[in-house]
Amino acid sequence: MSAAAMLVALAVEGVAGWPDRLHARIGHPVTWIGALIAGLESRLNRPGDAPATRRRLGGLTVALTVGAAVLPAWALAAILPGGWPGAVLTGLLAAPLVATRSLFDHVARVARPLAAGDLAGAREAVSMIVGRDPARLDRAGMARAALESLAENASDGIVAPVFWGMLLGLPGIAGYKAVNTLDSMIGHRNDRYEDFGRVAARLDDLANLLPARLTGALFCLVARHPVRAAKTMARDAGAHRSPNAGWPEAAMAGGLGLRLSGPRIYGDRVSDEPWLNAGAPDPGPRDLWRGLGVYLQAMAVLALGLAALVWAFGG
Repeated sequence: MSAAAMLVALAVEGVAGWPDRLHARIGHPVTWIGALIAGLESRLNRPGDAPATRRRLGGLTVALTVGAAVLPAWALAAILPGGWPGAVLTGLLAAPLVATRSLFDHVARVARPLAAGDLAGAREAVSMIVGRDPARLDRAGMARAALESLAENASDGIVAPVFWGMLLGLPGIAGYKAVNTLDSMIGHRNDRYEDFGRVAARLDDLANLLPARLTGALFCLVARHPVRAAKTMARDAGAHRSPNAGWPEAAMAGGLGLRLSGPRIYGDRVSDEPWLNAGAPDPGPRDLWRGLGVYLQAMAVLALGLAALVWAFGG
Protein backbone atom coordinates (compact mmCIF):
# COMPACT_ATOMS: atom_id res chain seq x y z
CA MET A 1 0.00 0.00 0.00
CA SER A 2 2.93 2.34 -0.43
CA ALA A 3 1.37 4.24 -3.33
CA ALA A 4 -1.83 4.75 -1.34
CA ALA A 5 0.14 5.91 1.70
CA MET A 6 2.13 8.42 -0.34
CA LEU A 7 -1.07 9.69 -1.95
CA VAL A 8 -2.53 10.25 1.52
CA ALA A 9 0.67 12.02 2.60
CA LEU A 10 0.55 14.37 -0.42
CA ALA A 11 -3.12 15.15 0.18
CA VAL A 12 -2.81 15.75 3.93
CA GLU A 13 0.25 18.00 3.66
CA GLY A 14 -1.18 19.79 0.65
CA VAL A 15 -4.39 20.64 2.51
CA ALA A 16 -3.21 21.13 6.09
CA GLY A 17 0.55 21.65 5.98
CA TRP A 18 2.22 21.77 9.39
CA PRO A 19 0.27 24.30 11.51
CA ASP A 20 2.28 27.20 12.94
CA ARG A 21 0.85 26.59 16.42
CA LEU A 22 2.02 22.99 16.31
CA HIS A 23 5.45 24.07 15.09
CA ALA A 24 5.71 26.60 17.92
CA ARG A 25 4.75 23.96 20.47
CA ILE A 26 6.74 20.88 19.38
CA GLY A 27 8.79 21.92 16.34
CA HIS A 28 8.77 19.71 13.24
CA PRO A 29 10.31 16.29 12.47
CA VAL A 30 12.92 17.95 10.26
CA THR A 31 13.87 20.37 13.06
CA TRP A 32 14.25 17.37 15.39
CA ILE A 33 16.63 15.78 12.90
CA GLY A 34 18.42 19.11 12.53
CA ALA A 35 18.90 19.44 16.28
CA LEU A 36 20.52 16.00 16.40
CA ILE A 37 22.83 16.86 13.51
CA ALA A 38 23.81 20.17 15.11
CA GLY A 39 24.62 18.44 18.40
CA LEU A 40 26.73 15.76 16.74
CA GLU A 41 28.51 18.25 14.51
CA SER A 42 29.44 20.52 17.40
CA ARG A 43 31.05 17.59 19.22
CA LEU A 44 32.62 15.63 16.38
CA ASN A 45 33.68 18.23 13.80
CA ARG A 46 36.97 19.42 15.28
CA PRO A 47 39.06 21.72 13.05
CA GLY A 48 42.32 20.37 14.46
CA ASP A 49 41.66 16.79 13.35
CA ALA A 50 43.25 15.32 10.23
CA PRO A 51 41.07 15.31 7.08
CA ALA A 52 40.72 11.52 7.17
CA THR A 53 39.54 11.65 10.78
CA ARG A 54 37.03 14.35 9.98
CA ARG A 55 35.68 12.27 7.09
CA ARG A 56 35.28 9.24 9.37
CA LEU A 57 33.53 11.26 12.07
CA GLY A 58 31.32 12.82 9.42
CA GLY A 59 30.40 9.33 8.27
CA LEU A 60 29.61 8.41 11.87
CA THR A 61 27.34 11.46 12.11
CA VAL A 62 25.51 10.30 8.98
CA ALA A 63 25.09 6.76 10.35
CA LEU A 64 23.82 7.94 13.74
CA THR A 65 21.40 10.44 12.22
CA VAL A 66 19.96 8.08 9.62
CA GLY A 67 19.67 5.36 12.23
CA ALA A 68 17.87 7.70 14.63
CA ALA A 69 15.34 8.49 11.88
CA VAL A 70 14.90 5.01 10.40
CA LEU A 71 14.67 2.86 13.54
CA PRO A 72 11.61 4.60 15.08
CA ALA A 73 9.96 4.66 11.63
CA TRP A 74 10.63 0.94 11.24
CA ALA A 75 9.22 0.23 14.70
CA LEU A 76 6.07 2.22 13.91
CA ALA A 77 5.67 0.52 10.53
CA ALA A 78 5.95 -2.88 12.22
CA ILE A 79 2.94 -2.26 14.47
CA LEU A 80 0.65 -0.57 11.93
CA PRO A 81 -2.26 -2.62 10.61
CA GLY A 82 -2.35 -3.87 7.04
CA GLY A 83 -4.62 -2.85 4.19
CA TRP A 84 -6.22 0.55 3.87
CA PRO A 85 -6.13 1.42 7.60
CA GLY A 86 -2.36 0.93 7.57
CA ALA A 87 -2.00 2.95 4.37
CA VAL A 88 -3.95 5.85 5.83
CA LEU A 89 -1.99 5.80 9.10
CA THR A 90 1.31 5.55 7.20
CA GLY A 91 0.28 8.50 5.05
CA LEU A 92 -0.60 10.58 8.10
CA LEU A 93 2.77 9.81 9.69
CA ALA A 94 4.62 10.53 6.43
CA ALA A 95 2.76 13.78 5.66
CA PRO A 96 5.12 16.08 7.65
CA LEU A 97 8.02 14.74 5.56
CA VAL A 98 6.44 15.89 2.28
CA ALA A 99 6.60 19.65 1.68
CA THR A 100 3.85 20.18 -0.92
CA ARG A 101 2.08 23.10 0.73
CA SER A 102 5.00 24.57 2.63
CA LEU A 103 7.10 24.91 -0.55
CA PHE A 104 4.26 26.73 -2.33
CA ASP A 105 3.80 29.04 0.67
CA HIS A 106 7.52 29.88 0.90
CA VAL A 107 7.75 30.89 -2.76
CA ALA A 108 4.43 32.74 -2.67
CA ARG A 109 5.80 34.81 0.22
CA VAL A 110 8.48 36.05 -2.18
CA ALA A 111 6.09 36.56 -5.11
CA ARG A 112 3.59 38.78 -3.27
CA PRO A 113 5.93 41.55 -2.04
CA LEU A 114 7.99 41.37 -5.23
CA ALA A 115 4.87 42.01 -7.33
CA ALA A 116 3.88 44.86 -5.01
CA GLY A 117 7.29 46.52 -5.33
CA ASP A 118 8.18 45.79 -1.70
CA LEU A 119 11.81 44.84 -2.30
CA ALA A 120 12.69 44.78 1.42
CA GLY A 121 9.87 42.33 2.11
CA ALA A 122 10.85 40.21 -0.88
CA ARG A 123 14.49 40.12 0.26
CA GLU A 124 13.44 39.01 3.74
CA ALA A 125 11.26 36.26 2.25
CA VAL A 126 13.90 35.06 -0.21
CA SER A 127 16.50 34.90 2.57
CA MET A 128 14.40 32.14 4.14
CA ILE A 129 14.77 29.81 1.14
CA VAL A 130 18.23 30.47 -0.36
CA GLY A 131 21.74 30.90 1.00
CA ARG A 132 22.91 33.75 -1.24
CA ASP A 133 23.14 37.34 0.00
CA PRO A 134 19.65 38.86 -0.53
CA ALA A 135 20.99 42.43 -0.17
CA ARG A 136 22.88 41.94 -3.45
CA LEU A 137 19.81 40.73 -5.36
CA ASP A 138 17.75 42.94 -7.65
CA ARG A 139 14.20 42.09 -8.77
CA ALA A 140 15.37 39.61 -11.39
CA GLY A 141 17.86 38.06 -8.96
CA MET A 142 15.18 37.47 -6.35
CA ALA A 143 12.81 36.00 -8.93
CA ARG A 144 15.56 33.69 -10.21
CA ALA A 145 16.49 32.60 -6.69
CA ALA A 146 12.88 31.80 -5.80
CA LEU A 147 12.25 29.86 -9.05
CA GLU A 148 15.47 27.87 -8.60
CA SER A 149 14.49 27.04 -5.02
CA LEU A 150 11.02 26.02 -6.20
CA ALA A 151 12.41 23.70 -8.87
CA GLU A 152 15.12 22.11 -6.73
CA ASN A 153 12.92 21.68 -3.67
CA ALA A 154 10.10 20.16 -5.68
CA SER A 155 12.56 17.30 -6.11
CA ASP A 156 14.14 17.32 -2.63
CA GLY A 157 10.97 18.15 -0.73
CA ILE A 158 8.26 16.20 -2.55
CA VAL A 159 9.27 13.87 -5.36
CA ALA A 160 12.27 12.28 -3.60
CA PRO A 161 10.44 11.60 -0.30
CA VAL A 162 7.53 10.09 -2.23
CA PHE A 163 9.96 8.02 -4.32
CA TRP A 164 11.71 6.56 -1.28
CA GLY A 165 8.44 6.13 0.57
CA MET A 166 7.13 4.15 -2.39
CA LEU A 167 10.19 1.91 -2.38
CA LEU A 168 10.78 1.43 1.33
CA GLY A 169 7.71 2.69 3.14
CA LEU A 170 7.87 4.82 6.28
CA PRO A 171 11.54 3.93 7.02
CA GLY A 172 12.45 4.95 3.46
CA ILE A 173 10.90 8.41 3.64
CA ALA A 174 12.31 9.02 7.15
CA GLY A 175 15.78 7.91 6.07
CA TYR A 176 15.67 10.12 2.99
CA LYS A 177 14.71 13.20 5.03
CA ALA A 178 17.61 12.51 7.38
CA VAL A 179 20.03 12.29 4.43
CA ASN A 180 18.67 15.46 2.83
CA THR A 181 18.80 17.40 6.09
CA LEU A 182 22.37 16.24 6.66
CA ASP A 183 23.34 17.53 3.24
CA SER A 184 21.65 20.90 3.80
CA MET A 185 23.46 21.36 7.12
CA ILE A 186 26.92 19.85 6.63
CA GLY A 187 27.24 19.01 2.95
CA HIS A 188 28.91 22.29 2.01
CA ARG A 189 32.16 22.86 0.15
CA ASN A 190 33.98 25.10 2.59
CA ASP A 191 36.77 24.75 5.13
CA ARG A 192 34.46 23.62 7.92
CA TYR A 193 32.53 20.95 6.01
CA GLU A 194 34.64 19.90 3.01
CA ASP A 195 35.82 16.76 4.83
CA PHE A 196 33.29 16.35 7.63
CA GLY A 197 30.31 16.63 5.28
CA ARG A 198 31.68 14.61 2.38
CA VAL A 199 29.77 11.40 3.14
CA ALA A 200 26.54 13.35 3.64
CA ALA A 201 26.94 15.19 0.35
CA ARG A 202 27.75 12.05 -1.64
CA LEU A 203 24.88 10.10 -0.10
CA ASP A 204 22.45 12.91 -0.87
CA ASP A 205 23.66 12.97 -4.48
CA LEU A 206 22.90 9.26 -4.78
CA ALA A 207 19.51 9.52 -3.05
CA ASN A 208 18.38 12.26 -5.44
CA LEU A 209 19.78 10.80 -8.65
CA LEU A 210 16.49 9.39 -9.98
CA PRO A 211 14.02 11.74 -8.23
CA ALA A 212 15.68 14.85 -9.68
CA ARG A 213 15.37 13.51 -13.21
CA LEU A 214 11.79 12.45 -12.57
CA THR A 215 10.98 15.96 -11.33
CA GLY A 216 12.50 17.45 -14.46
CA ALA A 217 10.40 15.10 -16.58
CA LEU A 218 7.24 16.14 -14.71
CA PHE A 219 8.01 19.81 -15.36
CA CYS A 220 8.55 19.08 -19.05
CA LEU A 221 5.30 17.14 -19.24
CA VAL A 222 3.17 20.01 -17.90
CA ALA A 223 5.11 22.87 -19.53
CA ARG A 224 3.39 25.05 -22.11
CA HIS A 225 6.23 24.16 -24.47
CA PRO A 226 7.22 20.62 -23.41
CA VAL A 227 9.67 20.02 -26.25
CA ARG A 228 11.54 23.25 -25.49
CA ALA A 229 11.63 22.36 -21.81
CA ALA A 230 12.98 18.87 -22.55
CA LYS A 231 15.63 20.18 -24.93
CA THR A 232 16.77 22.78 -22.40
CA MET A 233 16.94 20.16 -19.66
CA ALA A 234 18.93 17.73 -21.81
CA ARG A 235 21.35 20.45 -22.94
CA ASP A 236 21.92 22.44 -19.74
CA ALA A 237 21.34 20.15 -16.74
CA GLY A 238 24.88 18.81 -16.78
CA ALA A 239 26.35 22.33 -16.59
CA HIS A 240 24.89 22.90 -13.14
CA ARG A 241 27.21 22.69 -10.12
CA SER A 242 24.95 19.99 -8.66
CA PRO A 243 24.65 16.60 -10.36
CA ASN A 244 20.92 16.66 -9.63
CA ALA A 245 19.50 20.16 -9.15
CA GLY A 246 20.22 21.13 -12.75
CA TRP A 247 17.55 18.75 -14.06
CA PRO A 248 14.45 20.33 -12.51
CA GLU A 249 15.94 23.84 -12.73
CA ALA A 250 16.78 23.54 -16.43
CA ALA A 251 13.35 22.04 -17.13
CA MET A 252 11.70 24.96 -15.31
CA ALA A 253 13.86 27.47 -17.21
CA GLY A 254 13.02 25.94 -20.57
CA GLY A 255 9.36 25.48 -19.75
CA LEU A 256 8.95 29.12 -18.74
CA GLY A 257 11.24 30.48 -21.47
CA LEU A 258 13.50 32.20 -18.91
CA ARG A 259 17.12 32.01 -17.84
CA LEU A 260 18.01 30.74 -14.37
CA SER A 261 21.15 30.12 -12.30
CA GLY A 262 24.13 32.23 -13.41
CA PRO A 263 26.64 34.04 -11.16
CA ARG A 264 25.58 34.53 -7.57
CA ILE A 265 27.07 35.87 -4.30
CA TYR A 266 27.34 33.90 -1.06
CA GLY A 267 28.62 36.19 1.69
CA ASP A 268 31.93 37.56 0.37
CA ARG A 269 32.32 34.83 -2.28
CA VAL A 270 31.21 35.07 -5.92
CA SER A 271 30.16 31.76 -7.46
CA ASP A 272 30.48 32.03 -11.23
CA GLU A 273 27.77 29.55 -12.24
CA PRO A 274 26.75 29.03 -15.88
CA TRP A 275 23.32 30.10 -17.07
CA LEU A 276 20.53 27.62 -17.63
CA ASN A 277 18.70 28.52 -20.86
CA ALA A 278 21.21 31.29 -21.58
CA GLY A 279 19.94 33.97 -23.94
CA ALA A 280 16.40 33.88 -22.58
CA PRO A 281 15.10 36.88 -20.59
CA ASP A 282 15.33 37.21 -16.82
CA PRO A 283 12.23 36.35 -14.79
CA GLY A 284 10.01 39.01 -13.28
CA PRO A 285 7.48 38.98 -10.44
CA ARG A 286 4.68 37.52 -12.58
CA ASP A 287 6.94 34.67 -13.64
CA LEU A 288 7.01 33.42 -10.06
CA TRP A 289 3.28 32.77 -10.27
CA ARG A 290 3.79 31.06 -13.63
CA GLY A 291 6.43 28.86 -12.02
CA LEU A 292 4.10 28.04 -9.13
CA GLY A 293 1.48 27.06 -11.70
CA VAL A 294 3.92 24.64 -13.33
CA TYR A 295 4.78 23.26 -9.91
CA LEU A 296 1.14 22.68 -8.95
CA GLN A 297 0.40 20.96 -12.26
CA ALA A 298 3.48 18.72 -11.87
CA MET A 299 2.45 17.74 -8.36
CA ALA A 300 -1.07 17.01 -9.63
CA VAL A 301 0.41 14.68 -12.26
CA LEU A 302 2.47 12.99 -9.54
CA ALA A 303 -0.69 12.49 -7.47
CA LEU A 304 -2.56 11.12 -10.50
CA GLY A 305 0.29 8.70 -11.11
CA LEU A 306 0.04 7.44 -7.54
CA ALA A 307 -3.72 7.13 -7.87
CA ALA A 308 -3.28 5.13 -11.08
CA LEU A 309 -0.93 2.74 -9.27
CA VAL A 310 -3.45 2.32 -6.48
CA TRP A 311 -6.21 1.60 -9.01
CA ALA A 312 -4.09 -0.80 -11.07
CA PHE A 313 -2.31 -2.69 -8.29
CA GLY A 314 -4.34 -1.99 -5.18
CA GLY A 315 -1.73 0.32 -3.62
